Amino acid sequence: MSSTPQPLLSLERLGKIYPNGTAALRGVDLSVGPGTVHGLLGANGAGKSTLIRILCGATPATTGTIRWRGAAVLWPHPARARAAGIATLHQQIPLVGALSVRENVFLGQRGYWRRGREERWRLSRLMDSIGYHLPAEAPVAALAIGERQMVGILQALAADAQLIVMDEPTASLAAPERQLVHRAIRRLAAEGRAVLFVTHFLDEALALTDALTVLRDGAAVISAETAAVDEAALAAAIAGRPIHRTARAAARAGAEVVAEIDGLRSRGHLAPCTLRVRAGEVLGIAGFLGSGRSELLHAIFGADRAARGAVRLLGRTVPRSPGASVRAGIALVPEDRAAQALVPGLPLWQNITLAHLARFSRWGVFPQGQLEREAAAGAVRRLLIKARALDAPVGELSGGNAQKVSIARWLCGPTRLLLLDEPTAGIDVGAKAEILDQVRALAASGVAVILVDSELKVLLEEADRILVMREGAIVAERLAAQTDEAELIRLAAGAAAGLRRPETLQ
Repeated sequence: MSSTPQPLLSLERLGKIYPNGTAALRGVDLSVGPGTVHGLLGANGAGKSTLIRILCGATPATTGTIRWRGAAVLWPHPARARAAGIATLHQQIPLVGALSVRENVFLGQRGYWRRGREERWRLSRLMDSIGYHLPAEAPVAALAIGERQMVGILQALAADAQLIVMDEPTASLAAPERQLVHRAIRRLAAEGRAVLFVTHFLDEALALTDALTVLRDGAAVISAETAAVDEAALAAAIAGRPIHRTARAAARAGAEVVAEIDGLRSRGHLAPCTLRVRAGEVLGIAGFLGSGRSELLHAIFGADRAARGAVRLLGRTVPRSPGASVRAGIALVPEDRAAQALVPGLPLWQNITLAHLARFSRWGVFPQGQLEREAAAGAVRRLLIKARALDAPVGELSGGNAQKVSIARWLCGPTRLLLLDEPTAGIDVGAKAEILDQVRALAASGVAVILVDSELKVLLEEADRILVMREGAIVAERLAAQTDEAELIRLAAGAAAGLRRPETLQ
């Protein structure tokens, strides 16, 4: 008679109370066995990040016990956890931009004084194992955010750990790249290693994991075998309520053309791209990692100074700069909100009004703080942003609330064209539903929206039309109601189906 194998990791009644009295964890039990994938889900602020920091030795628990291979352990710093056999891939990957892919993957590992050749060989083997290749000597700072995520995954694999903690490793990846990560995780489990997998994608959690733990307000509200739960139960457990979405009316074919993009191009990034989008329309952009999706939005916004071509808003040519774009009514919510959208040290209300200071200043010169606060308070109420106060630093907000702030900024001005780059990446199911409801509301008010999202399901549900990009060019166009994920993947992969523009919304 075989006995149940001893868990590799056990957390027993784990609790964490911060000095300000915040109870981040409330007696959490969690067990991860060798050769298994354990999913960890929960809303932003539910306690997942605190649990991970305790597990990797970055912060101490207040109460409870960590057992590693059956023995109670206490890791005073991350190096001790790494030495024990735990590798952690954080959501904000601590990579060194000036170093190469190779140097980052093997960062902190001991070895030969001159080991470039050995490292290149090992890196090639690692990339072969997950079916994804990057130039070994390329500086990480030059990579897109999704590519940097893959470097972090390779770094975790290179550590040869027995437990790999992955915090949202697929948040910025398109479906094909996500499948590569899934295959790598399954390979690790097949080798007898364990993976603690944090994700906001419910379908991903159900397909990939063996067991699931759902945290809400610091407590485990679901702890079960994956086969025993379904997507609706997960969503309700995470949000604390059933998730309902509002219906979105399709854009009218005869609506006013808001934006015309004519021959927009940038050497090495974009082939000439031409498109137009109407009032109330949501235009989706699909494509694999590196297809040019983000580059197109940045070029439209004027952030790519090397871009050439014309951007016209309501028939008027917009000068090529972000400032001119904002004044004209073009808004960009970038993919990397921490580095490109928000100022962590500034309070919430100043982050919201930052792009429109002239509107809240007397004669456009003297700031009127009360007007800014009133506008920010209205945006907070509209987007259901959860923060302790308007004066709270935006850096202390959860991912979903921080993303709402980056969208709220554009509710303070006369936005006519809204460019959204991965607006739902790394946020929980409840915040995701609220953000997408706001996108629908903005479109219903007449705002034209261009939406980039790696999750094709989101594009199919939210967009009227979908453009498919590959190698910086628009290679196909479909009505969302007349296509599916399989066709979009084939087109993004190079299927010779032609551009085939739909007859409506042109």
